[in-house]
Order: sequence, then C-alpha cells, then structure tokens
Amino acid sequence: MNQENLLKVLPRSIKLPMQKLSKTSYESLQEIRLRAGGPILLKMNGEEWGINEEGLCHVRESLALLPQDITDVLHCMSDFSLYALEDEVRQGFITLEGGHRVGLVGKAVLEQSHIKTLKYISGMNIRIAHEVIGCSQKVMPYILSRDKVYHTLIISPPGCGKTTLLRDMIRYLSEGFCGYGPYTVGVVDERSEIAACYQGVPQNRMGSRTDVLDGCPKVEGMRMLLRSMAPQVIAVDEIGKADDCTALEEILNVGVSLLCTVHGKNIEDCLRRPILKELLEKGLFERLIVLSHKQGPCTIETIRDGIRGISLLG
Repeated sequence: MNQENLLKVLPRSIKLPMQKLSKTSYESLQEIRLRAGGPILLKMNGEEWGINEEGLCHVRESLALLPQDITDVLHCMSDFSLYALEDEVRQGFITLEGGHRVGLVGKAVLEQSHIKTLKYISGMNIRIAHEVIGCSQKVMPYILSRDKVYHTLIISPPGCGKTTLLRDMIRYLSEGFCGYGPYTVGVVDERSEIAACYQGVPQNRMGSRTDVLDGCPKVEGMRMLLRSMAPQVIAVDEIGKADDCTALEEILNVGVSLLCTVHGKNIEDCLRRPILKELLEKGLFERLIVLSHKQGPCTIETIRDGIRGISLLG
C-alpha cells in the first residue's frame, strides 16, 4: 500500500504517531477508526490496537481524540473545501487518492425525508485499500468458455472479500486470461468500492479495457453503459433490489455477460429473499460462487452450476 496517500490527509496530531508504524504494520492495516472523545483504533489482521507517541499500544493507552481533531481530519481530506465533497458526504463516505475509503457519521440533515448532508461529523472509519492481485485465479476457469463469459453471482457475508474477488475477475477479463478474452468490461461502481475512483480516475488496477461509471445508481448505470460503451461484460456490486433484477434481465436479453455480488451466507440464505429467489430459480446466473473467511478473505466455499444445481468443485 502507498502510505503517503494516507498520511498526507491526516493532521499532524495523528500523522506523527502513524509515521512510527513499520512497513509490516501498514501492510496489515485494515481500518483506522476515529471518534470524537474516543481513542484512535487500528484494525490489523483482524486484531484491534491503539496508537500513541511511541507507536502501537494497547487500546486503553491509545491517544484520545477531541472534536476538533475530527474537524482537522475533514479539512485535510477535503483540502479545506468540504463543500467540494458535498455529494460524497451526503452518501456517508469519501474516497481518497489511493482508493482508501472513509465512512462518516454525524447528524443527518433531512430534506423531504431524504438525507441532504451530514453535519457535526463525530466519527469516521478509514478503510485501507488493499488489492489482492491474482486472488481470482482459482475461479476464472469456471466462469469462462470458448465463446462466452458465464453470468456469475458471488455470494458472500460482509468482510469475506466479494468486492476484492470481483475486482480481480474484472481485471483478468479485461486483460485476458489463459487464452480467453480480452473483453470490454463496463463497471457500475455505485459506492466507489470496486474501482475506488478519485476525481473520476480508478485507483485500483481494473484492466486496460475496463470502463468505470463511478457513483451512479446501478439501474441507470447499467442502461447507460449498454447505450454508450458497448460492453461485452457488465459488473456491479451488491444487487438485491427489485429494480436491479429488471435491469439485469434487460442485459441478459442483449447478450452481455453479468458479474454481480450479493450479501449472503450461502445459496440457501439467498433463496429466503424473494427477489434473489426469483433470479436464482429462473437460472439467470450460470455460476454461483460462495465465499467465506475460513482461510482469510476470498476463501472459496463452493462453485455451483446455477442452472443444473451441481457443484463444480472436486
């Protein structure tokens, strides 16, 4: 990871102790949680640590933050122009250069029952961007045939690497994999989690034939890509709404392949949700990939033929 992209958006009070972390610590860093009145918390390899003037420490010895510290972080992240990030703040997150993603909480300001913006921001979760290049090698042979990319649904509980796997699959399709492809891939990145665009430019390696529509609702984005970019494959994250399903069926009818993800423990869990049940029972997805965290992120639990209902893993 490029730690400079992270450090340059932190105020001096937080940057100085963070500079004491080793390269190994940065490589294992997953989250930095900042709360007004609370300690700085670092999540590293699934464990929680604090940080102070000496470096890593127990949580109870960690530096405590004042409300002004949170304000200072926001000023640094927005280059002292929070207004420029108003659209992102309204959605509850900011994407930083390097692909790091900052979740925000505070007081919601409503307008006609919709969130207009957040004010009095009191906490943030900086999720550190880590690409896992090659993590999809095992699944690629199962989603490719001589003349097509199979419509594929990745099923995963939160934190098990579904977006990481999807991103790597997109990259392989875009560059070509073992004689298959390359393909033109369109990505609708509604919450900037797949490509992690910063000022419109993907910060993650998406492949040389990938077009990213950032910050756009999935339904409108998929239709826009179909009209304007002639993709062979369309990829989206976290489907599940009724409108999503209608748009997916439209795409299937024009011969474009689909890569999608959904939150779920397993296939049976998805079948308990009416909208997903309809998609699965229609056999719209030819490949179902289920992930877990048993051996770390992107652990493949099963790959199933979505039409015949049989496991493809030996």
